[in-house]
Amino acid sequence: MFKKVLVAEDLDSISLSIVQVLEELEIPVIDHVKYCDDGILKIKKALHEKDPYDLLITDLSFKNDHRKTNLLNGDQLIEAVNEVQPKIKKLVFSIEDKSYRIKNLFNDLGVNAYVSKGRNSIDELKVALKRTFNNEERILSSDLDFNFNDKSLLEIEQYDIYILQLLAKGYILESIAKEFRERSIIPNGTSSIEKRINKLKIYFKANNNVHLIAIAKDFGLV
Repeated sequence: MFKKVLVAEDLDSISLSIVQVLEELEIPVIDHVKYCDDGILKIKKALHEKDPYDLLITDLSFKNDHRKTNLLNGDQLIEAVNEVQPKIKKLVFSIEDKSYRIKNLFNDLGVNAYVSKGRNSIDELKVALKRTFNNEERILSSDLDFNFNDKSLLEIEQYDIYILQLLAKGYILESIAKEFRERSIIPNGTSSIEKRINKLKIYFKANNNVHLIAIAKDFGLV
């Protein structure tokens, strides 16, 4: 089993439950942080001392408070950790249930396991920890049973996400083109963007832009 684990979770009740599970598995070193900034500092310090962590367990959302932080969420923490210790095992423990976002965690950030917070999450966490230690990949808690080989969302690109996000904010076609030019996002012509929007409406079987945004929100894309 893992020898050294870092838990990033800002709610004491949740972190205590996670720590209890880790103690039951007889993991000797368990550290806990409430801020993502502290998490990356501990990762770097452990590497410097040549005593690295085996596993990172993190939530995705962290509440803002009086303290100013650079890393605002678990996604950013994982990305920062990947830069200094890419081979560390990563388990996400979160309430997020949108398939698109969860797939991105695996595909873009190299997460090993995802456990959804819920009624049976502690038992699911125990199972996920054991399977992660045994080098299994793409581990999901049972209430998030979807097919990773399903290409229905994998064809959506970051460019499409930008368009959907701006549409959701009420931007019209010309405003999106202007925003893209300012952010050096290409293609940024109105004709190209309009064609992409029409493609998205066909892809999601949306009747209009309002319907498209509603569907995108259901998928967690905006």
